[in-house]
Amino acid sequence: MVYMENRKNSSIQATGYVLVTIEVTYPQLIAVGCVISTMCVPNLEFQLLNPTTQVALFTICIGTCTNLQSIKWNIYQGSDNSTSSNSTQWTLFNNTILYENIWFFGANTSNFTATDQLFLNNLQISLWRFEVVYTFVSAISTSALNFIINQPPANGSCSINRLNGTITTLFTIECPNWYDVDGIQDYSLYRTTDKSQQTMIAFSSEYNFQVRLPAGDNETSILNLVVYVRDLVGSVIQVNISSVNIIADFATINDLIDKITNSSSTITNNPIVRLLSSGNQNVVGQMITSLSQEVNQMNNENLDKAISNGISAVNISVSLLGSQRLQQISIPLNESALINYNIELNSLSNVRYYLLPFLTNLLITTSNSIILQSTSLAQLTQATNQLKRNTLMLVSNKCYELSAALYSMFEKISYEDAQSASNQLFQCASNILDGVNGPLQGRTDVLDLDYSRANVISTDYDTDLESEWSNL
Repeated sequence: MVYMENRKNSSIQATGYVLVTIEVTYPQLIAVGCVISTMCVPNLEFQLLNPTTQVALFTICIGTCTNLQSIKWNIYQGSDNSTSSNSTQWTLFNNTILYENIWFFGANTSNFTATDQLFLNNLQISLWRFEVVYTFVSAISTSALNFIINQPPANGSCSINRLNGTITTLFTIECPNWYDVDGIQDYSLYRTTDKSQQTMIAFSSEYNFQVRLPAGDNETSILNLVVYVRDLVGSVIQVNISSVNIIADFATINDLIDKITNSSSTITNNPIVRLLSSGNQNVVGQMITSLSQEVNQMNNENLDKAISNGISAVNISVSLLGSQRLQQISIPLNESALINYNIELNSLSNVRYYLLPFLTNLLITTSNSIILQSTSLAQLTQATNQLKRNTLMLVSNKCYELSAALYSMFEKISYEDAQSASNQLFQCASNILDGVNGPLQGRTDVLDLDYSRANVISTDYDTDLESEWSNL
């Protein structure tokens, strides 16, 4: 009840009251969390959000959660940079339906994902709120997480110390003066192509590091490079550096191929072998990638030459998905061309088998390590017509090890890193299947070593028909 009296005339009085009915209710508690816990780093009342990665959220209804009618996610953007969510003005993001299944997935489920395009297309917004609304028959429960954009490293630059070289030339990448309040985690070097494809070349925790680069474009020898600078919480900035001209060192490569083919005892004197023997995963990955690129090109030239001499393309190769189709020429078969094709085929097959242990013996450490090794492995096995049985076994084991390592950390790394590694591992697995099935389906030739091993009779196999064992 409330009693009021006029201050100037005490005879004027009024009373009023309100009846309150107290009802005991048991509202459902909705918990919201990040699928990848390391992607939601607390910062006072907000979670840090990296604009270059997606946000994947899940919800759990705690308690009695029967009679659930619907789930709906709402997205809000903050109007200022206040460090307190209580004083932030939140405005509903109106384009949720427009971008459903484009930027937003699971808007009416307990699991919700917003892709990085939401943040990259709204860089002016630094505060975001993701709210989930559970509607029950007799109640409505809500819960939300507030995010603040984690700014990427700034104020630095990246450069390369020279603009020309070969695949064995040592280059120095320098990225000085980068600053981030969270600290710098690492620097990653990638090559880019016109198709916007990127391939990791190296990674380092130091701002200056040395690399050896693969050959550039077949026509111009130009190699385009970018560096990603990442802070300790995962925010990344991309830095373009000068393009370089890289050509293959054919003298060293041909020397290596000859020594592998002839089983030369002086093979350790080859500069490439010395680099591969270092055991450094950056160095090994770079050399495997560079060599794979060249032997893959040699394989393509060998296939083209064979097809132009009347050898059927469907009997000697399995094209990669999305690759250019081989043009068959209807001319009589040239027997000498077939012999030369098989000689080159088996020679390059031996090269791949020789290179593989340098890669399979590397330790697996971080997500960058998985990306680099799986990339090298996918490129080394690209020519599936040159994968002998022992090669396939080694590749299969390494591919499994990398996959197991990725699985063990997928909830601790960004979706983009996991996707990059898994794409390469899928390609590796596809190469293995093509390598196994090619000879079985008559799509590729059986390699000489596999043929000889398949036709060798075991020393403990008894062929004496008169022996007592033969009569059992």
